[in-house]
Amino acid sequence: MVQAIQKKLNDSFVARWVALILIALMMFFAYMFVDVMSPLQTLIESQRGWNPNVFGTYAASEFILNVCGFLILAGIILDKCGIRFTGTLSASLMVIGAAIKYIGISDWFQTTATAQWLGSWWVSMPASAKLSCLGFMVFGCGCEMAGITVSRAIAKWFKGKEMALAMGLEMAIARLGVFAVLSLSPWLAAKFDGSVVAPIAFCTVLLLIGLINFIVFSVMDSKLDKQIGAMESESGEDKFKASDIKYILTSKMFWLIALLCVLYYSAIFPFQRYATNFLESTLTIPADEAANIFRWFPILAMILTPVLGSFIDYKGKGASMLLYGALIMIVCHLSYAFILPIYPEKWFALLITVVLGVSFSLVPAALWPSVPKVIDAKILGSAYSLIFWVQNVGLCFVPKIIGNVLNATNPGIAEARSAAMAAGEALPAYNYTVPMIIFASFGVLAFILGIWLKREDKVKGYGLELPNVQK
Repeated sequence: MVQAIQKKLNDSFVARWVALILIALMMFFAYMFVDVMSPLQTLIESQRGWNPNVFGTYAASEFILNVCGFLILAGIILDKCGIRFTGTLSASLMVIGAAIKYIGISDWFQTTATAQWLGSWWVSMPASAKLSCLGFMVFGCGCEMAGITVSRAIAKWFKGKEMALAMGLEMAIARLGVFAVLSLSPWLAAKFDGSVVAPIAFCTVLLLIGLINFIVFSVMDSKLDKQIGAMESESGEDKFKASDIKYILTSKMFWLIALLCVLYYSAIFPFQRYATNFLESTLTIPADEAANIFRWFPILAMILTPVLGSFIDYKGKGASMLLYGALIMIVCHLSYAFILPIYPEKWFALLITVVLGVSFSLVPAALWPSVPKVIDAKILGSAYSLIFWVQNVGLCFVPKIIGNVLNATNPGIAEARSAAMAAGEALPAYNYTVPMIIFASFGVLAFILGIWLKREDKVKGYGLELPNVQK
């Protein structure tokens, strides 16, 4: 009888997995919106005049406000105000940012007085790009805040249970959004007479549904907190204080994880922005075919991440997986740089893309469940936010760097493409060799940090190689 009274909501298998699905669907819709423009680079270049520099600036804008300090503030808000408030705020910011971006891209906006004013300064950036960047900044604040909130929520609901599996499934569901949007976005654009507006409008509506999902989750989380007997799972004497951040910043393990994270993801997410155009240029195929090849990138990651998460839960070896993931990524980017241009076959491009997805399952499956092992629970939200902040520094600057490098290593190509579009001729292709080498170099540095991380774990005994499930 006593055991029945003490049983909490997250002790129910069904309840905790329903909670996971609700918050994972919110991230699924967020990931769709993040990459909705990725397969439309050529289309937006022809309709709104976005060259690689402009597209790179747009891609970087998602992270600018986070890098300027919002993400650190988000972690403090999470630890002070709790999961429900922070999650609802983050989902609302995503909807607001998406709406601003939709306005910036829309056809009717291009003829307004606001568009004329925006286009009168910094003329190398079209008015549509300026407003889209503003919207993407606001969306990026909500998306990254949602990411740390979801990680904290899973750590709370699955403590002592299938935490790595749950985090793996959440990431898998989110990545399914990338797979879906890389095909759905070009299809919707074609369905509406080649318009870039329709995919953005559709994904904006999905974000609103994601907000509703999180509100439903909040009702469940409130019930769990009542059972725990606190507004958050921590007791009064263990409540978060801003001064506790110093314990994070002075932790060597924190910095090893954070730097490995920024190096690894800087070779993944910025590459996603350019991947469709890279395949389009290297294989000499239409953009929709290129998008259909790259959409398979997250598939193996989607399948393997939960499996690997379950393996870590019951067998461990998380630090080793970080090494294997970085090594696979290095091989894939070097293959893109040197082998695919020599042997430009679609099946080979698909093979490299799918194998890259294996890397994208190994590293995240091991990385995120490692953080609660080295950081105290009461400052876990701030720890995740600081890791995401370091990651955002890379994700902010790398797309812009890649855009600049692409322009610099392809002199005159952007102008030639503009002329070809105006004349209705075939577009000249970009050479992506140098950008691919840059991505591979990030993998090399991540691999070195992975070796260091594994050594520290062996010496200090943090348990990164040990199972998560407590028996």
